[in-house]
Amino acid sequence: MTAPATHSQPGEIDRFLGAAKQLAPLAAGQAGRLVFALDATMSRQPTWDLACSLQARMFDATSQSGGLAVQLVYFRGIGECRASGWVGEPARLTGLMRRIACEGGQTQIARVLRHIRDEARTVPVRAFVYVGDAMEEDVDALASLAGELGLRGIRGFVFQEGHDPAAGSAFATIARLTGGAHARFDVNAPASLLDLLRGAAAYASGGREAMQRLAGSTPAVKRLIAAMDGGRR
Repeated sequence: MTAPATHSQPGEIDRFLGAAKQLAPLAAGQAGRLVFALDATMSRQPTWDLACSLQARMFDATSQSGGLAVQLVYFRGIGECRASGWVGEPARLTGLMRRIACEGGQTQIARVLRHIRDEARTVPVRAFVYVGDAMEEDVDALASLAGELGLRGIRGFVFQEGHDPAAGSAFATIARLTGGAHARFDVNAPASLLDLLRGAAAYASGGREAMQRLAGSTPAVKRLIAAMDGGRR
């Protein structure tokens, strides 16, 4: 587990994200692209720290299928929603995540989905991961955006901490409309989230074939494939 992030001032974050964007042409290459989106409101700090400690191991699942380029997207506070450039090295993504501390606020899932849609107009995005525990938005608006992503072939892997029914229903809808998968995890069982992240990374890097290779040794990935098969493809 990494140490909790220290609070960063907006100017510092802007400078770091600006520098990260300069890495995009060098880091991505022909690697599969995965948007890694997280809820960074105050209740999420333990999960943020967990994701920070695990994200490097997502890349391990992609070594045989062309590699992985990740863009971090997060929201927190009052109307703050930001994205990094495309990063192909785990250490750089860890460095970015450690500079960000969670702050109270409402969910901004619609902004995340719109960002993914807009990003896909300029670069080929194969999949996105969203990690959260709550949903405080208009479900119909989220469904409309998810449907757009599904039509573009961008699969959504929506990983839920806890059992909030409103969040679970909305997350399942997003996953279904994108042709992806919704799954729950326990922040106190790190391997449960790690396996889910590795499955999504494998898909972003090498599609269904890469997921199937991983599924032979990882039951959680096998369940993700089954969930994808149960939704619209």
